[in-house]
Amino acid sequence: MTSETPAFDFRSVLLSGFLPAALFAIGEGAIIPIIPIAASSLGASLAFAGFVAALILVGELIGDVPSGVVVARIGERNAMIGAAVVSVVGLLVCTAAPNAWVLALGVFLVGVSTAVFALARHAYMTTAIPLHIRARALSSLGGVFRFGYFVGPFIAAGVVHLTGTTQSAFWIHIVCCLLAAVTLLVLRDPATGARGFRRPSRASRPTTDDASDKTDATTTEPPADTGAQFVQEEAHGLFRTIRANRAVLLRLGSGAGLIGALRAGRQVILPLWAVSVGLDDSTAALVIGIAGAVDFALFYTSGQIMDRWGRLASALPCMVGLSISYFLLAWSGHLDARVGWFVAIAMGMSLANGVGSGILMTLGADLAPRDHPAPFLGAWRFTGDFGQAAAPLLISGVTAVASIAVASGVMGVLGLVGAGILLRYVPRYLPRKLR
Repeated sequence: MTSETPAFDFRSVLLSGFLPAALFAIGEGAIIPIIPIAASSLGASLAFAGFVAALILVGELIGDVPSGVVVARIGERNAMIGAAVVSVVGLLVCTAAPNAWVLALGVFLVGVSTAVFALARHAYMTTAIPLHIRARALSSLGGVFRFGYFVGPFIAAGVVHLTGTTQSAFWIHIVCCLLAAVTLLVLRDPATGARGFRRPSRASRPTTDDASDKTDATTTEPPADTGAQFVQEEAHGLFRTIRANRAVLLRLGSGAGLIGALRAGRQVILPLWAVSVGLDDSTAALVIGIAGAVDFALFYTSGQIMDRWGRLASALPCMVGLSISYFLLAWSGHLDARVGWFVAIAMGMSLANGVGSGILMTLGADLAPRDHPAPFLGAWRFTGDFGQAAAPLLISGVTAVASIAVASGVMGVLGLVGAGILLRYVPRYLPRKLR
C-alpha cells in the first residue's frame, strides 16, 4: 500500500495561526504601558498603580496552572476563542472602571485569560505545523509576539491623543480580541479542515488505557501528535515536577526567574517613571513604542549570538545591561534633564533586553530531558513566570515604603545577583559547546 502526504499549505497557518496571535499581541502591547498610567489617572498613587500593573502578570501566573487542563479538555481553537471572549469581559471592566480597584479586577481577569490564550496558541501551532518546520514556525511565533509589543504602543499613543482619555486604549485590545475570535471561527483549521467550534477530538483524545478500550482492530488512524497533549503533559503534576527538579530550578532556575523579573519590571517602571517626570499619556506610549522597536529588531540577532558564542554571551549582557539601566534610572531622578535621560534609558533597556531574546526558552530546551521534556518545560516556564509576577509587586511595595528611585535601584541589584547566578551555574548544567 502506498499513501501520499498532501502538500502542507503554510498560508493557511499564517492566517489561522499567526494572524490571531498577532492581533492578540498587538492588543496586549497597546494596554501594558497604559495600565499604570490609567490607574494613576483614576487617583491611584505610584505604588498602587504599580500594583495594578502587576496584576496582569499575577493573573498569567495563576492562569498557568489550569490552562493546560482547559486546553486539553476543550481544544486549542476553542480555548483561544474562549480566552479572547473572557479578555473582552475584563477589558470592558477596565474601560468602565470608576476607580483603580475596579480597574485592578479587570486587569487580573485579562491576565488569566492571556495565560490560556498563550498556551492554546502554542498548542495549536504545535498541532498544525509539520515536525520538520516546527522550530522555525515557533520561532516566528515569538517574533509575532514581539511585533505586537512594538506596534501596540504606537496605536495606543494615537488613540489616547485623539480621544484625550487614557482608558480608551483598552478598546484597542477589545477590537483585537474580537477580530482574533472571528478569525478563528471563520477560517479552517489547517490540521482538520473544520471551521468554528468543534468537538475537540484532537485535544481531548485519550492518551492512556482509555484509548485502547475505545479503539478496535480496524482503526487505522495513527496517534495524534497534538500540541494539546504536549501542554497537558506540561501542566500535569507541575508541583511534583518542581520538587523532582528542585536542584536545577533552585539554582539555575532562580537566575531565569530574575531574568523574567527584570524584564517584567521594565514594563511597569517605565510607565510609572513617565508619570513621575510629567510626560503626558500619548508621549509616554510613543516613547515605549519606539523602545519596543529596538527590542523587536534584535530577536533574531540574539539567536545568532547564542548559537555562535553560547548562552552566556546572550544572558550576561542582557542582565548587566538591564541592571545598569535600572541604576541610571534611579540616579537620573534628580536631574533637570530627567525626561531626556528617561528616553535614553528606555532605549538602553530595550537594547539589553533584545540581546537576551529567547534566552529563557533556549535554556529550558537545553536542560529538558530529551525523551520527555514537557513536564520540565512546564516547571521551567512557571519559574520564569513567578519572577515576572513578583517583580512588579516588589516595585510597588518598595515605591510605597521608599520611592520609585529606590525601587529602580533594588531591581538593578537583583540584576547583578542574577548575572552572578547564571555565571556560576550555566557552566555546571550545560555542556561547554552551549555555554
